Amino acid sequence: MTSAITMAEIILALDLPGQSEALKLLDRAPEVRWVKVGPILMTREGPELIRELVRRGLRVFLDLKWHDIPNTVVGAVEAARELGVSLATLHALGGADMMRAAAAAAGNQLSLVAVTVLTSHDAASYGTALGRDEVNVMEEVGRQAGNAIGAGLQGVVCSAREAALVRARIGKDSWIVVPGIRRAGDSAGDQIRTATPAEAVSAGATHLVVGRPILQATEPSAVFREMSDAAR
Repeated sequence: MTSAITMAEIILALDLPGQSEALKLLDRAPEVRWVKVGPILMTREGPELIRELVRRGLRVFLDLKWHDIPNTVVGAVEAARELGVSLATLHALGGADMMRAAAAAAGNQLSLVAVTVLTSHDAASYGTALGRDEVNVMEEVGRQAGNAIGAGLQGVVCSAREAALVRARIGKDSWIVVPGIRRAGDSAGDQIRTATPAEAVSAGATHLVVGRPILQATEPSAVFREMSDAAR
């Protein structure tokens, strides 16, 4: 099934050593409107970085993939909301009670998306993680996506390979955030299930997370514009 989505937002993954490097990169790519802050940068720089990004008018995607008891996740959601974060992740495997509690805490100020199966997994490695001899990654992603939307989340994170199935499961209004975005000639690195911007949008993605192709570019602004054009 092909989604009616005709374009997607590009989210720049600030997978860099520290705040100084992140802000310098952003100065070289003024077109960026969304940024992702993950565990490494958040652990090193903390809430002050988030405040600075928000002060610059950027929408912050806090990608910490919370997976804990409901009370703890609720506290984290409330803290992110107070910082001005626009989007955050939690793990669908945390369960329906955790996701429902998180959605209630987020209210209308913070969007939450559930991580399904990490793009570094293939069927064998995910089966090992779950203690199963066999696992159908496509069906597992679809199952978790349905649970997330049923619990009141804004959307899910999945690879482009599962995006069309997820779109069919969750309807046209929910977000699908797709990491592992690469141009045709880019190295996949440690991500197994990658896709080009056009492939991801065709499959139903609403937000595309791009890191290394922009971060490692001689002209990051030019690559960002290339990715944005390809996502239309």
